[in-house]
Amino acid sequence: MTVTLTEKAAFRLRNFLRGSTDETKGVRVAALDGGCSGYEYSLDITSQTNPDDKIYEQDKIRIFVDPKSDPLLDGIVIDFVESLVQSGFTFNNPNATDTCGCGKSFSVGDCTPEGVSCS
Repeated sequence: MTVTLTEKAAFRLRNFLRGSTDETKGVRVAALDGGCSGYEYSLDITSQTNPDDKIYEQDKIRIFVDPKSDPLLDGIVIDFVESLVQSGFTFNNPNATDTCGCGKSFSVGDCTPEGVSCS
């Protein structure tokens, strides 16, 4: 599976999806151009799928990933953390060669979807 949710992340996402009668609703996970390191993570609730989307399911949560983001996010683990100074979703991406201090931005090698190493 390309995207893995921890138990805490799945619990939080189910809360966002709870009460919806739309069975097509799920979570779109993407890597968008931008951020201070080249790409930034995006996590949205949606019921719109694109014909090329990869669709995964974990813990009764549908996860949509577009073809450009799929190789950038292959193997990513999404968690939810809560502390006195921070709460929110975190991303542990094995493809990231560099990350921003905020944890919401990353780069992969030469910033191509294939993640070609800079060396």
